[in-house]
Amino acid sequence: MAIKRCRTCFKRFLLHLRYHKTKIAMFNKNIPQVASLLISEPFMLDPNFQRAVVLLCEHDAEDGTVGYVLNQSASIQLKDVMDDFPEAEFPLFFGGPVAQESIHFIHKCYDKLNSGIGLGNGIYWGGNFESLQILIRNGDITKDEVKFFIGYSGWSPGQLDSELKENAWVISNHYNPDITFGNDGESLWKEAIVSLGPKYAHVANFPQNPMWN
Repeated sequence: MAIKRCRTCFKRFLLHLRYHKTKIAMFNKNIPQVASLLISEPFMLDPNFQRAVVLLCEHDAEDGTVGYVLNQSASIQLKDVMDDFPEAEFPLFFGGPVAQESIHFIHKCYDKLNSGIGLGNGIYWGGNFESLQILIRNGDITKDEVKFFIGYSGWSPGQLDSELKENAWVISNHYNPDITFGNDGESLWKEAIVSLGPKYAHVANFPQNPMWN
């Protein structure tokens, strides 16, 4: 009965949105774009994306979509996977299930690094890693200026659009960019949901497992 009550509540929420906002069966009507936050629905079954907030770094109709999960800690530091970089006491995050042998990063210190692809909101994707190493060794980069990932999240052309139609995700295009450098796990997911506005705030209180309701 708990599962039915919780899922019924969620369905009513979606019906409410369709009635008051739009006729399409989606969480909201925002369109995914570079720098969008992709926020997973509360009952996401895929363990790679449960309560996930994904920063989209590439979104193209022909090439597909690339992003990084912002709030899944790997519980290790960058120095633990780079033997020659003991100064790198920066937390690592699981960026996604693709190419987990690779390291990626975003940053907000273009004035120091002078490289990276601008995503907007003062956020940059990648850059000159050798220069970044020098800056870190010199103590010129702080932990709140850069975020490192193992692997990334990828969608083939049209795949993300299909998932959006299934209400698997909600898109946020207007948010405080500082959220992308937070490391609060599920709390970050709740913050992202609440930032969407009052119509979404109660979704943040839905249990991850409907049996807990």
